Amino acid sequence: MADEIGTVGVVGLGTMGAGIVEVFARSGLPVTALEIDDAALARGRDTLRASTDRAVRKGKLTAEQAAGILDRITFTTDYAALSGADLVVEAAPERMAIKRAVFTELDRICPPHAILATNTSSLSVTEIAHHTTRPHRVVGMHFFNPAPVMKLVEVISTVVADQDAVDTVVALCQRLRKTPVAVGDRPGFVANYLLLGYLNQAAWMVSDGYVSAADLDTAMHDGAGLPMGPLTLMDLIGLDTIVEILDVIHAYGGASRRHACAPLLRQLVSAGRYGRKSGHGFYPYAKAGSGAVAATAAAGTRTDAPPVTVPATVAVLADPAAAAALAGAGVTVRELSDVDKTALAGVEVVVVGAGADAATYAALGAATDAVLAVDSATEALAAAGAASGRPGSVVGLHLVGELVEIARTVGTDDAAVSAARGLAEALGRRAIVVDERAGLVVEALLVPYLNDAIGMLASGYADADGIDHAMTLGCGYPEGPIAAIDRLGPAAVLAAARALYAESGEPSRAPSPLLAQLVAAGRGARG
Repeated sequence: MADEIGTVGVVGLGTMGAGIVEVFARSGLPVTALEIDDAALARGRDTLRASTDRAVRKGKLTAEQAAGILDRITFTTDYAALSGADLVVEAAPERMAIKRAVFTELDRICPPHAILATNTSSLSVTEIAHHTTRPHRVVGMHFFNPAPVMKLVEVISTVVADQDAVDTVVALCQRLRKTPVAVGDRPGFVANYLLLGYLNQAAWMVSDGYVSAADLDTAMHDGAGLPMGPLTLMDLIGLDTIVEILDVIHAYGGASRRHACAPLLRQLVSAGRYGRKSGHGFYPYAKAGSGAVAATAAAGTRTDAPPVTVPATVAVLADPAAAAALAGAGVTVRELSDVDKTALAGVEVVVVGAGADAATYAALGAATDAVLAVDSATEALAAAGAASGRPGSVVGLHLVGELVEIARTVGTDDAAVSAARGLAEALGRRAIVVDERAGLVVEALLVPYLNDAIGMLASGYADADGIDHAMTLGCGYPEGPIAAIDRLGPAAVLAAARALYAESGEPSRAPSPLLAQLVAAGRGARG
């Protein structure tokens, strides 16, 4: 049976530590808050007071409640003040040497029954525990910033941790009105492992020159429905923090390219461009911390884009979703069930659904001079162009979310790109133009993230709810990855994962066997 936690301590009163102190005090627990010296202690006290004052101004707390929260906090620089704590949470800087020193001192001071918890986001809890005489009473308790607001806490056990200690921390999280996700000790745990792989791949795309920063962020905001693009999110988190976490996950998590830091990230950090806090990261900001993105960051379109021509009449072959979207936008649409030369007369663009074979493209090439726009993120456009006999007229036109991804091959001419952009304009959607590559942008970033998540589920590292909670409650995603797989369909995710793996050959992109099993069984990830 889990023990009841009556008194708690927090070591470190930076932004994260101060937030954790506030969480405990808001729940009625007496908290001892420790910092390294008086100056740091004063800064921590000011951070807490500013947070509670802000809550009062917003009507989230009364003045009396705010005063009660602060009254429950004892500020100190003396470790001895923690000698009666049932639980101490370490929120020191993310350096193993610092955490070892803190835990050595906590182990000396705290009573034998006390649980020692680390708020590390990626370091080994097992290694931290090893530097105490009570590794069975050491766990991870990873809060998310801002701690008073974010509902998720990852509770990390080790191979030597007492289940009772883990259960006690889980019960405490529930008492704090947080959602605990209990997992084992692996680099990045759930949220950071999944998030950092996705963010790093986005940085690689820009580093490789495949897509501009603005277009990439536009793609994931408009196409995937995320609150913000990955590069904007990295600027918000801090690029220096991103690099530190990536290096830990890469070093201790299998050394896959998914977490091998993109060169551009390291270069930006070396140049002092950490993101919003320094006034410049991927994007320039009006001033440090303001969050005001310069105009170039918000544009989301290429400056060298060719003139747009809006087609008057469009034929659609085997793509009912595209036909409905175009018709709904007021475009004259001719839906075709096969290649009909008569029906193609006067048509400027033919939208071709995924799955058309070489014979279909050959027939289209012979039947019409129209631009052939292929609605797929994974099919080989160059092969379709060769089969049609008119490679210059073949262009990718992938409709995803509120975005149109336009893909050009080495042979696609500007007129075809202009026609595709015209369709995007007619649909009222933002468009980005990229070179042909499996997955284009949205699927190339989204599908490996989903594949990582289903791999966690397959290994038993976390259950479906835990994985989804980690990303929705911890990272602010509109839906979790397991829910996304079931919404998109395991078959569609598997097909895209196979295309990405076939192109890259990277072991980290190999489709999880569970995806194929779900498809064969005709069921979703949740059953």
